[in-house]
Amino acid sequence: QVQLVESGGGSVQAGDSLTLSCAISGITIVNNRIAWFRQAPGKEREGVASLAVHAGYGVPDYADSVKDRFIISPASAKNTVYLQMNNLNPEDTAMYYCAATLIRGSVFGEYKYWGQGTQVTVSL
Repeated sequence: QVQLVESGGGSVQAGDSLTLSCAISGITIVNNRIAWFRQAPGKEREGVASLAVHAGYGVPDYADSVKDRFIISPASAKNTVYLQMNNLNPEDTAMYYCAATLIRGSVFGEYKYWGQGTQVTVSL
């Protein structure tokens, strides 16, 4: 059984940083694609960052809205993927979800496995 468990969300102020974790069991992150999505109230879900995890390295992709502020990274030994979020602003407020699919999947396309989400709230 594949499980993705997000953690690290919380309430912060604009300009602060936060790191989300996605602990995965049932599959290895190596040779899979792991991504972070977010959904704000009343808005469509959007892809934030995606990582194609190869043995020894990862290939990241980012949405334009978070490029240069967010960093997605793997910890293969822990089978975990992190999302470091810097210089947060109120527009980043959303429920953040971790998702996994095959490594050849498209960056923000269909994902097979999903976590339950972790809330991030950014206030001025």
